[in-house]
Amino acid sequence: MAAEGDESRMELEQRLRAAVHYTVERVLEEEGENAGLSFNRQVVAAIAETTFHQCSLFALDLEAFAKHGKRTTVNCDDVKLLARRSKPLNRFVAEASSTLSDERQHRRAQAKGDSSRRRKSKETGAGAAESEGDSA
Repeated sequence: MAAEGDESRMELEQRLRAAVHYTVERVLEEEGENAGLSFNRQVVAAIAETTFHQCSLFALDLEAFAKHGKRTTVNCDDVKLLARRSKPLNRFVAEASSTLSDERQHRRAQAKGDSSRRRKSKETGAGAAESEGDSA
């Protein structure tokens, strides 16, 4: 049974590696076209492997930050902590976090407005129905 779990884990890792390789290859092709460059297969493979390895390290660090905070879920603060050593990444994460926060607040405000409008509509509708019944 443990061997079966190891096989599925290895299969999943291979699929993830292939997906990262595919994505890196597409990004390099696009960027290469824009810059008039081409990348040989070894370079693509090296960048893909480096990307996969770095993402694996990020995942381990994020898991450790969440555990340190006695949580089972990684949150935005964990990602900010991870990005603290890279100024461009830190800036990007801060902007993305701010945008997400603003969007969340906007959706909450809309939902709150919708629910209060529904409540007023029900109250107005009920009041109108009572006054119609009074006049009959």
